[in-house]
Amino acid sequence: MTTLTMDTAQELAAFLRNRREGLDPGRLGLPSRRQARRTPGLRREEVAELAGVSTDYVVRLEQGRGLRPSAEVLTALARALRLDPSERDYLFDLAGHRRPGPADGPAAGATPSLARLVGDLSPLPAMLLDHRYDILAYNPEMARLLPGFETVPQARRNAMWLCLLHPEMRDFYADREQVLRDGIAHLRAAWAAHPEDQELSALITEFATQDEDFARMWSEREVSVNGRGRKLLRHPVAGAITVDFEVLLPLQDPGLRLLVYRPADEESRASLDRLCAP
Repeated sequence: MTTLTMDTAQELAAFLRNRREGLDPGRLGLPSRRQARRTPGLRREEVAELAGVSTDYVVRLEQGRGLRPSAEVLTALARALRLDPSERDYLFDLAGHRRPGPADGPAAGATPSLARLVGDLSPLPAMLLDHRYDILAYNPEMARLLPGFETVPQARRNAMWLCLLHPEMRDFYADREQVLRDGIAHLRAAWAAHPEDQELSALITEFATQDEDFARMWSEREVSVNGRGRKLLRHPVAGAITVDFEVLLPLQDPGLRLLVYRPADEESRASLDRLCAP
Protein backbone atom coordinates (compact mmCIF):
# COMPACT_ATOMS: atom_id res chain seq x y z
CA MET A 1 0.00 0.00 0.00
CA THR A 2 2.38 2.72 1.26
CA THR A 3 6.14 2.66 1.79
CA LEU A 4 7.64 5.16 4.21
CA THR A 5 11.21 6.36 4.34
CA MET A 6 11.95 7.22 7.96
CA ASP A 7 14.68 9.76 7.20
CA THR A 8 14.82 13.04 9.12
CA ALA A 9 16.65 14.98 6.38
CA GLN A 10 14.05 14.05 3.78
CA GLU A 11 11.23 14.74 6.23
CA LEU A 12 12.70 18.17 7.00
CA ALA A 13 12.67 18.93 3.27
CA ALA A 14 9.11 17.66 2.83
CA PHE A 15 7.87 19.50 5.91
CA LEU A 16 9.29 22.83 4.74
CA ARG A 17 7.70 22.37 1.30
CA ASN A 18 4.39 21.36 2.84
CA ARG A 19 4.20 24.40 5.11
CA ARG A 20 5.38 26.81 2.41
CA GLU A 21 2.74 25.57 -0.03
CA GLY A 22 0.04 25.87 2.64
CA LEU A 23 0.49 29.61 3.21
CA ASP A 24 -1.76 32.24 1.61
CA PRO A 25 0.40 35.09 0.22
CA GLY A 26 -2.47 37.55 0.41
CA ARG A 27 -3.01 36.97 4.12
CA LEU A 28 0.67 37.64 4.78
CA GLY A 29 0.47 41.05 3.16
CA LEU A 30 2.94 40.21 0.42
CA PRO A 31 2.89 42.46 -2.66
CA SER A 32 1.05 41.11 -5.67
CA ARG A 33 3.15 39.77 -8.51
CA ARG A 34 2.44 40.29 -12.16
CA GLN A 35 3.43 36.74 -12.98
CA ALA A 36 0.65 34.28 -12.18
CA ARG A 37 1.41 31.74 -9.47
CA ARG A 38 1.83 28.27 -10.87
CA THR A 39 2.03 26.54 -7.49
CA PRO A 40 0.08 27.02 -4.25
CA GLY A 41 1.43 28.99 -1.32
CA LEU A 42 4.55 31.10 -1.18
CA ARG A 43 7.42 30.99 -3.63
CA ARG A 44 10.81 29.90 -2.35
CA GLU A 45 12.21 33.37 -2.92
CA GLU A 46 9.45 34.85 -0.75
CA VAL A 47 10.27 32.47 2.11
CA ALA A 48 13.95 33.31 1.67
CA GLU A 49 13.21 37.02 1.85
CA LEU A 50 11.04 36.64 4.97
CA ALA A 51 13.65 34.46 6.69
CA GLY A 52 16.68 36.54 5.66
CA VAL A 53 18.44 33.70 3.82
CA SER A 54 19.26 33.10 0.17
CA THR A 55 16.80 31.50 -2.23
CA ASP A 56 19.44 28.92 -3.10
CA TYR A 57 19.64 27.92 0.58
CA VAL A 58 15.86 27.37 0.75
CA VAL A 59 16.01 25.35 -2.48
CA ARG A 60 18.76 23.11 -1.11
CA LEU A 61 16.89 22.64 2.17
CA GLU A 62 13.75 21.60 0.30
CA GLN A 63 15.77 19.18 -1.79
CA GLY A 64 17.08 17.43 1.31
CA ARG A 65 20.69 17.95 0.34
CA GLY A 66 22.15 17.31 3.79
CA LEU A 67 22.27 20.88 5.08
CA ARG A 68 22.37 21.38 8.86
CA PRO A 69 20.65 24.74 9.46
CA SER A 70 21.59 26.59 12.62
CA ALA A 71 19.15 27.32 15.40
CA GLU A 72 19.05 30.94 14.24
CA VAL A 73 18.10 29.93 10.69
CA LEU A 74 15.47 27.52 11.99
CA THR A 75 13.98 30.28 14.13
CA ALA A 76 13.82 32.57 11.09
CA LEU A 77 12.23 29.85 8.95
CA ALA A 78 9.67 29.06 11.65
CA ARG A 79 8.73 32.72 11.81
CA ALA A 80 8.56 33.05 8.02
CA LEU A 81 6.37 29.96 7.69
CA ARG A 82 4.12 31.01 10.61
CA LEU A 83 4.70 27.73 12.46
CA ASP A 84 2.85 27.17 15.71
CA PRO A 85 4.84 26.03 18.81
CA SER A 86 4.34 22.30 18.11
CA GLU A 87 5.39 22.72 14.47
CA ARG A 88 8.42 24.77 15.53
CA ASP A 89 9.51 22.04 17.98
CA TYR A 90 9.07 19.48 15.22
CA LEU A 91 11.27 21.52 12.86
CA PHE A 92 13.99 21.81 15.51
CA ASP A 93 13.80 18.09 16.31
CA LEU A 94 14.16 17.16 12.64
CA ALA A 95 17.26 19.33 12.40
CA GLY A 96 18.69 17.84 15.61
CA HIS A 97 18.68 21.09 17.57
CA ARG A 98 16.31 20.42 20.46
CA ARG A 99 18.36 18.92 23.27
CA PRO A 100 16.51 16.34 25.33
CA GLY A 101 16.33 16.89 29.07
CA PRO A 102 17.88 14.43 31.53
CA ALA A 103 14.72 12.31 31.66
CA ASP A 104 13.50 12.86 28.11
CA GLY A 105 14.78 9.68 26.48
CA PRO A 106 12.65 6.67 25.59
CA ALA A 107 10.87 5.40 28.68
CA ALA A 108 11.83 1.95 29.93
CA GLY A 109 8.46 1.41 31.60
CA ALA A 110 6.13 2.59 34.31
CA THR A 111 7.69 3.23 37.69
CA PRO A 112 5.87 1.53 40.60
CA SER A 113 4.65 4.89 41.90
CA LEU A 114 3.12 5.84 38.54
CA ALA A 115 1.51 2.41 38.18
CA ARG A 116 -0.04 2.85 41.64
CA LEU A 117 -1.25 6.32 40.68
CA VAL A 118 -3.09 4.89 37.68
CA GLY A 119 -4.83 2.44 40.00
CA ASP A 120 -5.61 5.15 42.55
CA LEU A 121 -7.48 7.16 39.91
CA SER A 122 -10.32 4.61 39.96
CA PRO A 123 -13.23 4.90 39.35
CA LEU A 124 -12.05 7.24 36.57
CA PRO A 125 -10.71 5.22 33.61
CA ALA A 126 -6.97 5.92 33.29
CA MET A 127 -3.89 4.55 31.58
CA LEU A 128 -0.21 5.40 31.26
CA LEU A 129 1.35 5.62 27.77
CA ASP A 130 4.88 6.04 26.52
CA HIS A 131 5.91 8.11 23.48
CA ARG A 132 5.06 5.19 21.17
CA TYR A 133 1.54 4.95 22.67
CA ASP A 134 2.41 1.61 24.28
CA ILE A 135 0.11 1.10 27.27
CA LEU A 136 2.37 0.69 30.31
CA ALA A 137 -0.30 0.66 33.03
CA TYR A 138 -4.09 0.84 33.24
CA ASN A 139 -6.80 0.49 35.83
CA PRO A 140 -9.78 -1.92 35.74
CA GLU A 141 -12.16 0.79 34.57
CA MET A 142 -10.09 1.53 31.47
CA ALA A 143 -9.76 -2.19 30.72
CA ARG A 144 -13.54 -2.61 30.84
CA LEU A 145 -14.17 0.51 28.80
CA LEU A 146 -11.96 -0.55 25.85
CA PRO A 147 -13.81 -3.32 23.96
CA GLY A 148 -11.92 -6.62 23.91
CA PHE A 149 -8.86 -5.06 25.56
CA GLU A 150 -8.08 -7.94 27.90
CA THR A 151 -7.98 -10.43 24.99
CA VAL A 152 -5.24 -8.42 23.23
CA PRO A 153 -1.70 -9.83 23.69
CA GLN A 154 0.60 -7.68 25.81
CA ALA A 155 2.81 -6.92 22.79
CA ARG A 156 -0.18 -5.36 20.98
CA ARG A 157 -1.40 -3.20 23.85
CA ASN A 158 -0.71 0.03 22.03
CA ALA A 159 -3.39 2.74 21.89
CA MET A 160 -2.87 3.48 18.20
CA TRP A 161 -2.78 -0.21 17.24
CA LEU A 162 -6.07 -0.74 19.09
CA CYS A 163 -7.74 2.17 17.30
CA LEU A 164 -6.43 1.20 13.86
CA LEU A 165 -6.27 -2.57 13.77
CA HIS A 166 -8.24 -4.13 16.65
CA PRO A 167 -11.55 -5.25 15.08
CA GLU A 168 -13.57 -4.73 18.27
CA MET A 169 -12.54 -1.07 18.43
CA ARG A 170 -13.07 -0.17 14.79
CA ASP A 171 -16.33 1.67 15.59
CA PHE A 172 -15.57 2.56 19.21
CA TYR A 173 -14.83 6.25 18.60
CA ALA A 174 -17.71 8.19 17.04
CA ASP A 175 -15.21 10.71 15.62
CA ARG A 176 -12.57 8.20 14.63
CA GLU A 177 -11.02 10.61 12.12
CA GLN A 178 -10.18 13.18 14.80
CA VAL A 179 -8.93 10.56 17.25
CA LEU A 180 -6.58 9.25 14.56
CA ARG A 181 -5.42 12.75 13.65
CA ASP A 182 -4.56 13.50 17.28
CA GLY A 183 -2.70 10.21 17.64
CA ILE A 184 -0.79 10.61 14.39
CA ALA A 185 0.22 14.17 15.29
CA HIS A 186 1.67 12.84 18.54
CA LEU A 187 3.50 9.96 16.82
CA ARG A 188 5.01 12.32 14.25
CA ALA A 189 6.30 14.63 16.98
CA ALA A 190 7.59 11.64 18.96
CA TRP A 191 9.43 10.26 15.92
CA ALA A 192 11.18 13.59 15.30
CA ALA A 193 12.24 13.72 18.96
CA HIS A 194 13.44 10.08 18.94
CA PRO A 195 14.77 9.37 15.40
CA GLU A 196 17.00 6.64 16.87
CA ASP A 197 13.99 4.64 18.11
CA GLN A 198 13.82 1.82 15.57
CA GLU A 199 10.84 0.26 17.32
CA LEU A 200 8.84 3.45 16.84
CA SER A 201 9.87 3.73 13.18
CA ALA A 202 8.84 0.11 12.58
CA LEU A 203 5.50 0.73 14.28
CA ILE A 204 4.75 3.77 12.11
CA THR A 205 5.71 1.84 8.97
CA GLU A 206 3.43 -1.03 10.00
CA PHE A 207 0.50 1.32 10.52
CA ALA A 208 1.04 3.08 7.19
CA THR A 209 1.23 -0.19 5.25
CA GLN A 210 -1.80 -1.75 6.92
CA ASP A 211 -4.24 1.16 7.19
CA GLU A 212 -5.10 3.61 4.40
CA ASP A 213 -6.47 6.22 6.81
CA PHE A 214 -3.19 6.30 8.72
CA ALA A 215 -1.16 6.59 5.51
CA ARG A 216 -3.33 9.44 4.24
CA MET A 217 -3.19 11.43 7.48
CA TRP A 218 0.53 10.79 8.03
CA SER A 219 1.24 12.37 4.64
CA GLU A 220 -0.52 15.58 5.76
CA ARG A 221 2.22 16.24 8.35
CA GLU A 222 0.14 17.53 11.24
CA VAL A 223 2.14 17.81 14.46
CA SER A 224 0.00 19.87 16.84
CA VAL A 225 -0.82 17.69 19.85
CA ASN A 226 -4.18 17.94 21.59
CA GLY A 227 -3.92 17.25 25.33
CA ARG A 228 -7.49 17.98 26.35
CA GLY A 229 -10.90 17.50 24.80
CA ARG A 230 -14.06 15.43 24.53
CA LYS A 231 -14.76 12.07 22.92
CA LEU A 232 -18.01 10.27 22.13
CA LEU A 233 -17.54 6.55 22.69
CA ARG A 234 -19.81 3.82 21.35
CA HIS A 235 -19.49 0.88 23.70
CA PRO A 236 -21.04 -2.40 22.52
CA VAL A 237 -22.60 -3.05 25.96
CA ALA A 238 -22.98 0.35 27.66
CA GLY A 239 -23.96 2.29 24.54
CA ALA A 240 -23.01 5.93 23.96
CA ILE A 241 -20.66 7.43 26.57
CA THR A 242 -19.28 10.96 26.37
CA VAL A 243 -16.00 11.57 28.19
CA ASP A 244 -13.75 14.55 28.74
CA PHE A 245 -10.11 13.53 28.50
CA GLU A 246 -6.99 15.06 29.99
CA VAL A 247 -3.39 14.17 29.16
CA LEU A 248 -0.89 14.84 31.96
CA LEU A 249 2.92 14.69 31.81
CA PRO A 250 4.75 13.43 34.93
CA LEU A 251 7.46 15.93 35.83
CA GLN A 252 10.16 13.29 36.39
CA ASP A 253 9.08 11.16 33.41
CA PRO A 254 8.16 13.69 30.67
CA GLY A 255 8.31 11.00 27.99
CA LEU A 256 5.20 9.39 29.50
CA ARG A 257 1.55 10.44 29.19
CA LEU A 258 -1.14 9.88 31.80
CA LEU A 259 -4.54 9.75 30.10
CA VAL A 260 -7.63 10.20 32.27
CA TYR A 261 -11.29 10.01 31.19
CA ARG A 262 -14.06 11.77 33.10
CA PRO A 263 -17.77 11.38 32.29
CA ALA A 264 -19.03 14.52 30.58
CA ASP A 265 -22.62 14.26 31.84
CA GLU A 266 -24.74 12.36 34.34
CA GLU A 267 -26.00 9.87 31.78
CA SER A 268 -22.43 8.99 30.83
CA ARG A 269 -21.48 8.74 34.51
CA ALA A 270 -24.30 6.27 35.12
CA SER A 271 -23.28 4.21 32.07
CA LEU A 272 -19.68 4.06 33.26
CA ASP A 273 -20.78 3.07 36.76
CA ARG A 274 -22.86 0.19 35.38
CA LEU A 275 -20.07 -0.93 33.04
CA CYS A 276 -17.41 -0.88 35.75
CA ALA A 277 -19.48 -2.25 38.63
CA PRO A 278 -17.84 -5.28 40.32
